[in-house]
Amino acid sequence: MALTERVEGMTIASALTTRATTDPGSSLLLFGETPSTLAEINQQADALAASLANLGVESGDRIALILPPCPEFVVGFFAAAKLGAVVVPLNPRLTSAEIHYMLRHSEAVCAVTVEQDRELDYLQLFEELMPQLPELQYLVTVGEEDLWYDDRIFQFEDLISAGGGRDYPAPTVESDDFFALVYTSGTSGKPKGVELSHANLLAAAGGAAEAIGLGPGDRVVGISALFHVYGLASGLLGCMLTGAAMILQDDEDAAATLDAVERQRATVHFGIPTLFVSELDLLDERSWNLDSLRLAVIAGAPVRDELVASVAERLGVTVVTGYSLTETASTVSASRPDDPPEKRRFTVGRPIEGTTVRIVDAESPAIELPVESVGEIRVKGPGVMLGYYRQPRQTSEAFDAGGFFRTGDLGLVDEEGYLHLVGRTKDVIIRSGFNVYPREVEARIESHPAVQEAAAVGIPDALLGEAICACVVPVEGAIVTGQEIVEWCRETLADDKTPDRVRFFDALPRSDTGQVRRVELSRAVQSEGQPT
Repeated sequence: MALTERVEGMTIASALTTRATTDPGSSLLLFGETPSTLAEINQQADALAASLANLGVESGDRIALILPPCPEFVVGFFAAAKLGAVVVPLNPRLTSAEIHYMLRHSEAVCAVTVEQDRELDYLQLFEELMPQLPELQYLVTVGEEDLWYDDRIFQFEDLISAGGGRDYPAPTVESDDFFALVYTSGTSGKPKGVELSHANLLAAAGGAAEAIGLGPGDRVVGISALFHVYGLASGLLGCMLTGAAMILQDDEDAAATLDAVERQRATVHFGIPTLFVSELDLLDERSWNLDSLRLAVIAGAPVRDELVASVAERLGVTVVTGYSLTETASTVSASRPDDPPEKRRFTVGRPIEGTTVRIVDAESPAIELPVESVGEIRVKGPGVMLGYYRQPRQTSEAFDAGGFFRTGDLGLVDEEGYLHLVGRTKDVIIRSGFNVYPREVEARIESHPAVQEAAAVGIPDALLGEAICACVVPVEGAIVTGQEIVEWCRETLADDKTPDRVRFFDALPRSDTGQVRRVELSRAVQSEGQPT
């Protein structure tokens, strides 16, 4: 029986309980020198769920996880599932304004966060945020600070200790119930909350794991963003369902990842193109023992075929690629290890189990195009989202009359059923695996007193996949430098959205209807080469 069939009708809590009962000693997490088994994770999730229930957190409540990759994130994730709550995974590197927006928009009643991370003081951040968030009743902190003076703040370890062995009300939860609220950028630059069910995540996780051949004994490295849907589904849940173990890293750079491969004898290496490019550069400087690796999975951003070939040769592995979206609970399609080399190099594989991909005419979307024709990619399947949270109009617009999700991406399906990505109809820049919508960047730049107008465009970059170039028209007579523009953006934008380059223009090229010609701008910037 296919893995996707075995998880049908399950919730994430029931899937964990089943796996912890049938294979309790199997390691799910490898963090530092201490492995965590399925039974241990299940027990800790029960304890945390009991303590949170005692505080009044109940089914349907939102629990935000603002944590780096760590066991506490995983325990919190499964505890929310056991309570029938909705988990809200947030990137801890977001700006305070972005975290505030998402906590307010999601109406989170509880947040789990690290006390300190990379010199960032999250206790100070939440001291400022909590008075502004009327729904946020409790803060659970991971660290060693003694916070006895505030009756709304609890230490993670204390809740685990207090909840051990305690019962809590068992909620009635169905597999199709809303479980995860994952934020992604909107076309206007404002975040959109993607509603995903238990079934969405389990179907995507099972389909992806089956496609790439993940199984017991595998040790997975390279998943550094558990707040991202790919880390949740293809990473965490894929490992939980198959008996693989996930290696969690304090550091997520290339050297740390290669160290983890060597130390933990990793067999499967997930990663965005940027990570693999950095690793290949490091291999020119020193060597690692990577002979345990058998498979590299590259996803999250456009992949150059040259990179696929280089990773296969230098790491000595089979390379597969995938196409994933937040709105589809991660993986839409993936190449298989036994696919012909040219298919693994030049395509993003075939749709995972239960998922249907169709290509439609961008101008006449009711017309489905024949094979080998370029058009918009549309997707239907068990991983496709419930909708955008509190945005019924945008949810309706995201689906066509046949119930297919409009991806906005351009591609074609060849005669053998393999999907080729060609481009995008949306003005999105994919920088290091993260979506950046130009309008948000442009709005910040145009608020600078020396700027008349601006356009942000993506340009190919060997390390980042796409770099952000700000094309700026200054106010007549104004004096402003590129570095000043970058610093201006950095004040309010996350690092992933801050321009990598700045170019000044007398005027932006426009179409007859007044639209900025972004393709023309991108070409002009590329022809100039690297900045001085």
